[in-house]
Amino acid sequence: MIVFNFVLGKELRNCLFTEIKMASLMPQTFLHPPYFSPFSSSTKLGAQLLPQSLSIQASSSLHSNPKVVVTRERGKNGKLINALVKHGIECLEFPLIEHVQGPDLDKLHFALADPGIKFDWVIITSPEAGLVFLEAWRDAGSPYVRVAVVGAGTASVFKDVLESSNYLEVAFTPSKATAKVLASELPKHGDENSTVLYPASVKASSEVEEGLSTRGFDVTRLNTYSTVAVQHVDPLLLEKALAAPVIAVASPSAVRAWVKVSSSVRQLNNAVACIGETTGLAAKSLGLQNVYYPLNPGLEGWVESILDALKMHDIDQKAMEL
Repeated sequence: MIVFNFVLGKELRNCLFTEIKMASLMPQTFLHPPYFSPFSSSTKLGAQLLPQSLSIQASSSLHSNPKVVVTRERGKNGKLINALVKHGIECLEFPLIEHVQGPDLDKLHFALADPGIKFDWVIITSPEAGLVFLEAWRDAGSPYVRVAVVGAGTASVFKDVLESSNYLEVAFTPSKATAKVLASELPKHGDENSTVLYPASVKASSEVEEGLSTRGFDVTRLNTYSTVAVQHVDPLLLEKALAAPVIAVASPSAVRAWVKVSSSVRQLNNAVACIGETTGLAAKSLGLQNVYYPLNPGLEGWVESILDALKMHDIDQKAMEL
């Protein structure tokens, strides 16, 4: 179900971040998560992609009771955590996925570096796709590109570049932050077929290229990255996550990973707060209950969905106490 416009009835405790660590990192808290490049050393070795996924271990600080579990790749939960801090919400960082190099990443560099290849548009439909694109764009010498982004969250990836360079222009955002609407609204140039470069996740749907091709665009899709689920989680962390009222997820891949790691539980009691409709529908299709998501994807709506889920949790708890 979808619930909107609830206001928390009481102030939740101040946020104390649960420390967690990866096998290759020392324990640390995440008030200000460190920045990681799109592909860390754990995901590739030279041109060889390592097959093993991330392993999560718990640190000694497991005494608090988090209200919300944030599940993006480690180092990429900071904005959501900071937004929830303002509402006094205690969080557990519990990465469910990691990003790995896609088969077409080298082709992206060559397409951007070749002066004989020009595209009318570059389409970016996720923050991760934006980060991967920017790395290749810089490596290619920062040629002029005109970018269409799916929404404000994706556009924010380009903020620093827009302030420092005149060679990258974010020129279009659709009326609704979905790939389908972007494909239906992207402006064409003249009567000739407009050319589009679409760097995407291996797991992204074909909505963009099919929608644009139907309208007469010439689309080149490059699968520049992919997401894989974590394979090993610390049982103490998983126990904490299962006890939390709300799981916050930002992609269908994260939903599938959550279903996998929680498969031993007969009945999940967590609400699932999704970043947008696509992720929300994926959660419902996998049988998850109490699914919340905003009509327009983005951080602000995501936070509101989390607050809605927490409000309903409080109501249910009070009802049980009567």
